[in-house]
Amino acid sequence: MSKKKQKEKTDKANVDDESSKNTGQTPNEKLPVQTFDDYQCSGNVEIDFPGLCALLDMKDIPAVSTKLPASTTTETEAEHTGDSQSQMNAASSWSKPCLKVELENEDPLSAKDLKVSGWTVDEQIIRVLQKMLLSLSKLQSIHFWQAGLTDRMIMSLLNTISLCSNLSAVMLEGNPLPEQNYHLLLSEDSVITHLSLRNNRIGDEAACLIGSALSTLRSANKNLLSLNLAFNSIGDAGATYIAQGLRLNRALLFLSLSNNQIGDSGAAHLAAILGEFALTHEEVLERRKLLLERMQPSPFRADSEQTADQLHTARSSTSPSVSKGEKRGRKKDTPKKDEKPAATKENPKSNKKSSDVKVPPNKGGKQGGKERQLSAREEKSSIPLNEVESAEIGNPLLDQSVQHRDGELILPGNTTLTSLNLAGNRITGKSLPLFLTSLEVQGEGGGLLRLCLQRNRFPPECECYVKIKTLMTLKDPLKTKICVQPEEEG
Repeated sequence: MSKKKQKEKTDKANVDDESSKNTGQTPNEKLPVQTFDDYQCSGNVEIDFPGLCALLDMKDIPAVSTKLPASTTTETEAEHTGDSQSQMNAASSWSKPCLKVELENEDPLSAKDLKVSGWTVDEQIIRVLQKMLLSLSKLQSIHFWQAGLTDRMIMSLLNTISLCSNLSAVMLEGNPLPEQNYHLLLSEDSVITHLSLRNNRIGDEAACLIGSALSTLRSANKNLLSLNLAFNSIGDAGATYIAQGLRLNRALLFLSLSNNQIGDSGAAHLAAILGEFALTHEEVLERRKLLLERMQPSPFRADSEQTADQLHTARSSTSPSVSKGEKRGRKKDTPKKDEKPAATKENPKSNKKSSDVKVPPNKGGKQGGKERQLSAREEKSSIPLNEVESAEIGNPLLDQSVQHRDGELILPGNTTLTSLNLAGNRITGKSLPLFLTSLEVQGEGGGLLRLCLQRNRFPPECECYVKIKTLMTLKDPLKTKICVQPEEEG
């Protein structure tokens, strides 16, 4: 009986083998491997990164190194115990391509920082990163150091970064771009709040584009809070362009231009925008245009109201069932009925004021329509300037503090910037009085709290420099010495 069963099993196996030959599958074969586009990222970088790389048939897949919140304690203990073997392993892992991941907590799905350091990425790696970024809901920053990125790769990453919910800090350092398209990271619709572009050989031409990205007459970056341009090749012309961008930018808080090639000319332009400065002819025209757009009613709205008045008058005059006496009464009542809703439609917030305004009786419907337009215009033009400015929050051209002086419009200057680092440049003592004057004008109403000017071409005991340091110490809310923070390293 057992021999019979064994024979049946053998026959069944032969049948399966024959069918597998026809179908191209074996009984133990797994499901077909997913394609790259079909892969669903889990949010765990240790799983997703090698899995996606394998689907692209990559031969040398970089390792993934995960850093837990408590890993720093473990590393410190290893150093104190003199574990030379662990230090050797760390050194060897540093030389190999490795994607470093820092977690927010022990959850493998809580990656908050990605770092590529010292190895060149290619189009395939960028494609993998783009796929993963959308699944990392807690990712806050991404750091590339000497990664060999190209302008095309930056554009691809930028499109993905804009879709990430919490990713706002981008560090692109030691990575000169062939086309110098760094300004694309500062576009008006960019979500990046912290951007570091250190050591990228950025020159005056790229600085010009960066300055225009900070602000122009009709656009301004309103999200970027800190910009690090240290250890580049920015000279006087580049500093002038950046100063131009700071004229109408009211978002940037921290700017580092340390270790560049900025001299007195560039420093003078930077100092000028910190204090009061006169608006240019183009800026004055733009200011007038903005004021007119907000103080005059919409032509479409006025025309529609006039058309409605005329239509109502025509109906009341041609209705066969209405007597002459009733026509007259309706003509007199029409302006009183329509006056209040018109004010409500034009400016809902001004109902209280408009209800108090006494409107004289009108003799005809057409005349009432004209008077309604005039009253609406008067009501709109009587809105205080501060309400007009509140409609355009952050536009310095509509600042209440603009003054008329000697035939010019004087703007208070950029008091949003709180930290400016110009250490390690070519500034001499000639520029120091300009900075001192601007700082004194700013007073206690905001402005710079930190100004770094050391390692320039003037002695530390320079009288003007000592005054600047004293003034900055008084402005510092913590009453600390100037530039207590360590300087950036190359």
